[in-house]
Amino acid sequence: MHTVAVLALDKVIPFDLSTPIEVFSRTRLPDGRPGYQVRVCAERREIDAGAFALSAPWGMEGLQDADTIIVPGVADPTASLSSAVRDALRSAAADGTRIASICSGTFPLAATGLLDGLRATTHWAAAGLLASIHPDIDVDPNVLYVDNGQFLTSAGAAAGLDLCLYMIRRDYGSAVAADAARLSVMPLEREGGQAQFIVYDHTPTPQGSELEELLTWLRDNLTRDLTLTDIAARAGTSTRTLIRRFRDQTGTTPLQWLHRARIRQAQHLLETTDHSVERIGNRVGFSSSTTFRDRFKLITGVSPQTYRRTFRAEPLRVMEISE
Repeated sequence: MHTVAVLALDKVIPFDLSTPIEVFSRTRLPDGRPGYQVRVCAERREIDAGAFALSAPWGMEGLQDADTIIVPGVADPTASLSSAVRDALRSAAADGTRIASICSGTFPLAATGLLDGLRATTHWAAAGLLASIHPDIDVDPNVLYVDNGQFLTSAGAAAGLDLCLYMIRRDYGSAVAADAARLSVMPLEREGGQAQFIVYDHTPTPQGSELEELLTWLRDNLTRDLTLTDIAARAGTSTRTLIRRFRDQTGTTPLQWLHRARIRQAQHLLETTDHSVERIGNRVGFSSSTTFRDRFKLITGVSPQTYRRTFRAEPLRVMEISE
């Protein structure tokens, strides 16, 4: 039987911890046998899990003969990793054990050096921090999970469930994975990646900076068909100088900043209005609905229609119960 060891580090996030425990424990093969044996392992007997303390039945020895090790997220991703945990994970990796992380669990896994030179992901809100702490890792904030073969990483919260179902499908095939997905009331594959969940706020610019007035003007003129020359003229500078200032102060180009601002406004309209996709595209500055759809999918990873189905706030319906 395939053994999954879930490593509970100090300050483990309970949701991330429980996801692999529940999904793998409930997986059944076609003949009814369990597909996995699940162990919860920890460096110490009692682990701080925030709202409660966790008593782990297995110590670090539980990792030694496991087929898969899962590293759930932790509340403080910058916390140092003990040498005992680092050595145990590196030793397991040397033996060929599959190791996966959920959400901010990518940080302790990255601290072992096992992800150096590889593509990885984590919760989109922590992706920048991961990239800055571990520059040797190719951090992709837009996907739900990344499979490097032996090492897998997933984005935040529910993406851990996506990753678990993916590993079940890899181990036992689509039929077993589909059954596990039904038990979890979860689609076997979700459309799009993590990009659709990212809040594309405008890159903050310090008050008093030379771009502050220009960015305010751009926000107020999203519907205009603006070119780089138009923006440079408004700023009273050359296009070359404008591009340099934008990169220095916002980390992007003027037109990229404008496109993201338009898409963020479109997301808001898709969530809160019944306007057609064509009308919304026009209202946020796209003269062509095809261009709007293409740009929206490029930035968010899904179509405007899919985004609306996912995030549209519908009024609550109260069920009437007859006596």
